[in-house]
Amino acid sequence: MRMTVMLKERLDVRPEAAWRALRSPTVMREVAGPWLGYASLEDGGFPAVWEDGVHPVQLLAAGAVPVGVQELGISLDTERHRGVRIVRDSGSGLAGLPSVFRTWYHRMAVSPHPDDPTATLYRDRLEFDAGPATAAMWPGLWTLWQWRGLRLKQLAPSFDELPPESADDAA
Repeated sequence: MRMTVMLKERLDVRPEAAWRALRSPTVMREVAGPWLGYASLEDGGFPAVWEDGVHPVQLLAAGAVPVGVQELGISLDTERHRGVRIVRDSGSGLAGLPSVFRTWYHRMAVSPHPDDPTATLYRDRLEFDAGPATAAMWPGLWTLWQWRGLRLKQLAPSFDELPPESADDAA
């Protein structure tokens, strides 16, 4: 059984700044806290920005209690849909709670908002299958996604302060 959690929000920040935020491990940790935390299991810790590849993390309930290990399978897409930038995570659980999930496919997309090109249309979609536990997992994931959406909206005005990484920022 596969279930889906979705968000669609207006963020009051330029799309370029929202794209930088989606690529930031710091922003990922900020929007999930205090309910969920992440500790990098990569040599050298979290990268400055997400790049294509596998990024192992320890999941922490309430930001401190280890509950499992997950690989984030990050891929970045700036070309498939004109004007849309997408971060995809098709990672997998390796141990503990994340290993309950048979499939995990998470997409976050940003584009200029149709009513205001200086704002961002943010779309977030998680598709998952946790076997017999799927229906039981959905309410918790839905709640976490609502929290993440609220935190993104709250933090969005500060995303303009994130430093540009490279010329790719304008892509």
